[in-house]
Amino acid sequence: MRPIKHIRVLVILTTLFFALSVSAQTNQNFSNIRVDELSDTQIRQFIAQVEATGLSEAQLEQVAQARGMSPVEIQKLRQRVDRLKATEKQNNGSQGLKNSGNNRQAQSGREYNFEPASADSVQASGASAAEKALSELRSKIFGADLFRNRQLTFEPNLRLATPRNYQIGPDDELLIDIYGYSEASYQLKVSPEGTINIPYIGVIPVSGMTIEQATSRIKSRLSTIYSGLKSGNTSVSIAIGNIRSIKVILTGEVVKPGTYSLPSLATVFNALYSSGGPTENGSFRQIELIRAGKRIATLDIYDFLLNGEFKNNYRLQDQDVIRVPTYHTRTEITGEVKRPGIFEMKSGEKLADLLRFAGGFNERAYQARVKVLKNTETERRIDDVTSDAFASYNPSSGDKYFVDQILDRFENRVKIEGAVFRPGQFELEPGLTVKQLIERAEGLREDAFRNRAYITRLKDDLQTELVSFDIAKVLSGEAADIPLKREDVITISSIFDLKEEYNVRVEGEVLKPGRLNFAEGMTLEDAIIQAGGLREGATPKRVEISRRIKNSDVLSESARTAQVFQVDINQNLKSATAGFVLQPFDIVVVRPSSGYSVQQQVKVQGEVLYPGIYTITHKDERISDLLKRTGGFTAYAYVEGASLQRPGAKVKDSTDVEKKMEFDRMKQFQRLQQKVSDTLKIEEEAAIRNDYVGINLPRILKKPGGKDDLFLEEGDILNIPRQLQTVKVSGEVLSPVTVVYSRGKGFKQYISNAGGFSDRAKKKSAYIIYANGSVESAGKFLFFNNYPVVKPGAEIFVPKKPEARRMSTGELVGITSGLASLAAIIVALFR
Repeated sequence: MRPIKHIRVLVILTTLFFALSVSAQTNQNFSNIRVDELSDTQIRQFIAQVEATGLSEAQLEQVAQARGMSPVEIQKLRQRVDRLKATEKQNNGSQGLKNSGNNRQAQSGREYNFEPASADSVQASGASAAEKALSELRSKIFGADLFRNRQLTFEPNLRLATPRNYQIGPDDELLIDIYGYSEASYQLKVSPEGTINIPYIGVIPVSGMTIEQATSRIKSRLSTIYSGLKSGNTSVSIAIGNIRSIKVILTGEVVKPGTYSLPSLATVFNALYSSGGPTENGSFRQIELIRAGKRIATLDIYDFLLNGEFKNNYRLQDQDVIRVPTYHTRTEITGEVKRPGIFEMKSGEKLADLLRFAGGFNERAYQARVKVLKNTETERRIDDVTSDAFASYNPSSGDKYFVDQILDRFENRVKIEGAVFRPGQFELEPGLTVKQLIERAEGLREDAFRNRAYITRLKDDLQTELVSFDIAKVLSGEAADIPLKREDVITISSIFDLKEEYNVRVEGEVLKPGRLNFAEGMTLEDAIIQAGGLREGATPKRVEISRRIKNSDVLSESARTAQVFQVDINQNLKSATAGFVLQPFDIVVVRPSSGYSVQQQVKVQGEVLYPGIYTITHKDERISDLLKRTGGFTAYAYVEGASLQRPGAKVKDSTDVEKKMEFDRMKQFQRLQQKVSDTLKIEEEAAIRNDYVGINLPRILKKPGGKDDLFLEEGDILNIPRQLQTVKVSGEVLSPVTVVYSRGKGFKQYISNAGGFSDRAKKKSAYIIYANGSVESAGKFLFFNNYPVVKPGAEIFVPKKPEARRMSTGELVGITSGLASLAAIIVALFR
């Protein structure tokens, strides 16, 4: 428990001291703290600070909560502390990489770490406004991302052949192979004094020599013993085995300055990458390599970034110093360039060089002029640099260049649209006219309206005007041709665009009734064929066509509104020489044959001898006739509970009908069982359709053909239920229940079996739904409630009283004011 408690204390202390480090104000608001924006270095620093405090855990927790610290952020901080503890424990228990202050050299073996320095380890992202600004600035500096890219390590190749100009130093390992008439191999390490000791040869100094120089000296000494070296019968090969480590110092504006242990094959780029590269104030173009107190080279990272060249990327030697000075001139360019950012400029470089660094203009750039914001000694100034001055304009430090977009407009565009073969945009050449543009658009279509067209033209103040002309006269030369201007739009209408769309309508006994496109010469038979042809029950006689009246006498009281024709057509729709020709907007109605009838079906289900689908044989067939065809009732039939459902849909010979019937009945009961709280909902429930027809089957059987014996209709479902033995009580009763039916038992007795009425019960509106679908409600005679008779399978439902709405304060004030005014008037009248 102690480690957990200790971590919790550290979490709260860290939270408090982070807030105190951000602001010294005593009333600082902690609600703005974001743990995700803190670096690991910050958390370690704050933990170290709070460990020396004498505040208790309770005091720190109260302070953090009082200042608005979010519990979510406290939880995140606790997780960060746990991860840091685990990481530090793992690092302390394993042998990692070390160097003097930078963990770069492995203690066991020659291992080197070329991972870039993390930006999170040197910047507290989001810790303050200043640090945020620096982080954003660094992200815009061209070249800064190079040293944060973990996929690019610049690790030196330690497996390449030994360079001939490689200088040997202490701790290098020389591999000497003698072959030919004599064979021998030596693996010798250069001593701190810079010598090697070859058996039978003696000590040979090699430190400071190149491989080529050392090979010559060693071969000369070996020839005293191996005479074949002089005659050429024996040869010698000398190479470097394990290379030594060197110490390199990085100073100035680097992310992590210090002394680094690197392999002797490392270059300036390797060292820069290991240190994280230049800071936001560091130069990327004047990096100095200092050896023995003298500057021997200056590295420009832009050579690599822009051209891929490693100029002056010297191989490092022990005790070399790499110095990154501050930048001298830095400018920013934004807008329509391929690589916007902040670039460092050398002396003598011009604006053209800056544009080259930025990758040049992109496709949308306005290249004629670049705007620049400059800083003077007292204020800012804006300049416009034209394209002819790009090669001579000298950028200054702090300049910000803006490259705008080209205008979204055309300098030489005209358009033609409408009834031409190739509408669209065209080039405006000097002297282009309307006639020439129509010819370029491949001419007018056949449906072009030739009497009038118009040009939509922009005036000098960008307002539009219409210039109309006669196309036929312009094309024939009778009227003067019209010269076009920039952004002119010529619109040529079609004759079909200028009149109402013509159609005819076919309705009635055809396969695809609806609207048809009108065509000149369309006959009645043509329209029926396009509508799919006649149905089987259609009659070809007395086809009716109604036609619009165009010249009706509007002053006449008996003015005709339509003209009707009755036409007999051929049953096979054969083409006739004198067919009835239709006109636009005619309505054709094909009527059914008077003697044609489609079979209609009903269904009987339940306790009959032969349930199923039955076809109505004649129009006056009744329920009693249908029951005779079913063979009568079974022994378990409950005739009084028989119901008739009349949904009006076609009956299908499947169990889906039974399921639907049962579903509808259950849905009806559910609607009745809902506790309705206001009259609006009651009206909505009453509006739901009830497909059940309450029939009295015993009365029908007693008097067939009477008024209760209904005629059958398409889709009727007659259900004869099984003997019912229960009564359901629901609604506003204390315990809704299903009770066994008992003859002679009254309405209130069944209510008593359900615990009686509840306090919210509306007794006078109680009703019963009988098994046959009929409903009967309670009545009132004088001061007595008259309840309906209960039958097997019935459901008693007690509705809920509407909730009394309390009078609002405004209503009370209004009534009180009204009464007071009335009282004042009465008093005034009686005085």
